[in-house]
Amino acid sequence: MEIVCEWCENQAKNGKNTVYWELPDGTRAIQIIDTPAVVCDECNMVYQTDETTKSIEDQLFLIDTKKIGKSIMYEELMAQPRLLKRNYFDFTS
Repeated sequence: MEIVCEWCENQAKNGKNTVYWELPDGTRAIQIIDTPAVVCDECNMVYQTDETTKSIEDQLFLIDTKKIGKSIMYEELMAQPRLLKRNYFDFTS
C-alpha cells in the first residue's frame, strides 16, 4: 500500500519516532519511544496517523497511568492492562 504524505502529498514511508504525550489527567507528560510514524523524505515531516494518535489517547485513558514512568516503549504502552474495555467517553464511533 502506497503511503502519501499528508503535508506535501509525495510518497512517504512507515517509520518510528519518539513522541511526548500529556497524560489525560494533565499531571505530567511522558516520552513514548518507537511510536509508529509516517516519514516523508521529500518535506522531512515525521508524524503520527490519526489512527495511531487515537490508539495512544484511548490507551492512556483506559490504563493506570501511575504505573508508567517518565518514558515507555510504544509496544509496552499498548500492552498495559486496561481498567475498562473501551473509552466510553469517545462518541466518534
